[in-house]
Amino acid sequence: MIKKNANSPVPIKNLFNKLTIEDLNIKGKRVFIRSDFNVPLDDNLMITDDRRIRSTLPTINYAIDEGAKVILSSHFGRPKGKKDPRLSLAPVAKRLQRLLNKEVIFSPDCIGSQVEGLVSNMKEGDVLLLENLRYHPGEEENDEEFARALSRLADIYVNDAFGTAHRVHASIVGITRFLPSAAGFLLKKEIEYLKGMIVNPVRPFVAILGGVKVSGKIGVLENLVDKVDKVIVGGGMAYTFIKAIGYEVGNSLVEEDMFETAQRIRKKLKGMGIKFYLPVDCVIAQSIEPGTETKTVPTIEIPKGWRALDIGPASVKLFSEAIQDAKTILWNGPMGIFEIDAFSRGTYAIARAVADAYALTIVGGGDTDLAVYRAGVSDAMSFISTGGGASLQLLEGKELPGIAALTNKEDK
Repeated sequence: MIKKNANSPVPIKNLFNKLTIEDLNIKGKRVFIRSDFNVPLDDNLMITDDRRIRSTLPTINYAIDEGAKVILSSHFGRPKGKKDPRLSLAPVAKRLQRLLNKEVIFSPDCIGSQVEGLVSNMKEGDVLLLENLRYHPGEEENDEEFARALSRLADIYVNDAFGTAHRVHASIVGITRFLPSAAGFLLKKEIEYLKGMIVNPVRPFVAILGGVKVSGKIGVLENLVDKVDKVIVGGGMAYTFIKAIGYEVGNSLVEEDMFETAQRIRKKLKGMGIKFYLPVDCVIAQSIEPGTETKTVPTIEIPKGWRALDIGPASVKLFSEAIQDAKTILWNGPMGIFEIDAFSRGTYAIARAVADAYALTIVGGGDTDLAVYRAGVSDAMSFISTGGGASLQLLEGKELPGIAALTNKEDK
């Protein structure tokens, strides 16, 4: 999604050195596309948010248009290697059929003679969706025989599931040992945006980090420290920094074993001349229950028995002003427990501030993308990543197993 009012730089060219689906002749071939269809369902098993399905449509439609026999696969939830009808991909097959405006054959399993029979009857342009890969323990174990069984269904493997690229699973890593392997359009776009921002960001570059724990974002901070101009920290992780400085934070969430690390990072940023922002006020409550009593207080005046659950209006103003002159903004992690209305205002206000900035704006997956959609500003963001854990690992500078396993262009 390209922001209409932004001077957004084009992602760096030639950053992605893996084969993509466009590099291969797929006409008449059986193409196994690993997608991420792990979408939320309501109590009636109806899909409540199909963004992950829609995000992989360009790859699926390209394969159909090129005359491939398209075999789609995904995990769904955590069935722990056993069949669970509540975690079937059947609802996804129905939604795909509507989105593609064509029949989607649904397979009752993902390996075995019955599936192989369905595949052998496929014609060019047909689409087959396999049942939940995690019904088999071999998927998460990266079992070689399970990977081999999957590979027997296809001639070519395409990974378009960035959200699972950090997993060493059979359908992500193991299968690549048996088939020519390439990236789909979504996977390539994710890498080019996220890596492009790290390698050559347009400055000023502002990183906004939130969420629960400091420990989950330490690697990102350390990898970006020589590239960012400002760091804004909100959410639960902010109170570890605040208490490490020496202030009381009531019953707010803190990681005591991270105090030394928090102090080290804060001093390092200050020593490098990087501006570092923490909340100056917060919305507090004694419980997280909807309808509970709330107060807005300075962050250094949180009373015992109360906990900070959102940033306050002064923090919103401070953070918004820090964002105004940015040319690149990375946002990963909400400012509070936005799922509850009383603690949502800070996150939604920051979402609007990021959307209004004349910058390349990248939202780093996980809860943050949901917050952006709920704030109604998703169309104003330059790019929204589909992978929480995968995007964090990439931003930490780590190699993603699902990317590393794909065939290099020079090896074609």
